Amino acid sequence: MRAVIQDRYGPPEVVRVGDLPEPVPADDEVLIQVRASSLNGSDRENLAGSPFYARLGGLRRPRHPVPGSDVAGVVAAVGSSVTEFAVGDAVFGELAGYRGGLAEFVATSPRLLARKPTGLSFLDAAAIPQAGCIAFQATRGVRSGDRLLVNGAGGAGGALVIGLAKHLGATVTAVDRADKAGHLLRLGADDTIAFEDEDWADRRGRYDRVVDLVGYRSPFRVQRALRPGGVYFMVGGHTRVLLATFAAGWSIRKDGKRVKVLMVPQSRADLEAVTALVTDGEAVGDAVDRVYPLEEAPAAFARLAAGDNLGKIVIEMP
Repeated sequence: MRAVIQDRYGPPEVVRVGDLPEPVPADDEVLIQVRASSLNGSDRENLAGSPFYARLGGLRRPRHPVPGSDVAGVVAAVGSSVTEFAVGDAVFGELAGYRGGLAEFVATSPRLLARKPTGLSFLDAAAIPQAGCIAFQATRGVRSGDRLLVNGAGGAGGALVIGLAKHLGATVTAVDRADKAGHLLRLGADDTIAFEDEDWADRRGRYDRVVDLVGYRSPFRVQRALRPGGVYFMVGGHTRVLLATFAAGWSIRKDGKRVKVLMVPQSRADLEAVTALVTDGEAVGDAVDRVYPLEEAPAAFARLAAGDNLGKIVIEMP
């Protein structure tokens, strides 16, 4: 089968497309013929091997040579103990282990897979799993009238955070490069901040919730942007800031403010819930940036690494 192969950490040039043996599903697995797979911020980290936690899947090199965690496709075979899916079922979801999706076939446990809604294309379905579940958890508890800021809004996960927050009635400020401002406003953001021009953390006492997709500021600095009772969620960022935010979560309690690392477990229930909002047209517009054929996957990784994407990059299989 054709697959994207990453046998070491580094720049996008380490990615190539080649041939690998087709996987054979275990008794408790299904074999998916992948129709589409999307790239997340975690794929950029796993490519570079940085921050350090990106090397949990292999300290010196990736143990699994095929990147990609979000897939949509058709069940091609089932293991002997699998009863909930059958050959021919259209499914989508996030792979356990976060790798293996950028290939024509992948064998995986069915526990994280959901049935693809009939009206949802494989390309759109592949764009939802990781980013959708993060957005679903990051906006849980948001109330009408809340002020929410999302940092890194123009990347792979921002569109769904903006969409869900607006659906819940929040006023949304989106932070990213200046050249992405128009895109963010079209997604529904009420205000934008260009990080080249202004540090959002200097806006003291402004927000009820901050969702930081690219955290690198001190937790003691970011809490100043919160209103009393507000919460800051760090989703991704530098390892030292991640550790500092973990520690600060136990100590920062001034004015009821909370500073936390948002841990998002892989969940079929969350995937189905956020997909229902997307397919009903209530939560978000087009979250897809560009679609690349499998053979052009290296160019897709280059766009992701440069931060030029406006939403999710999707790889379409032949």
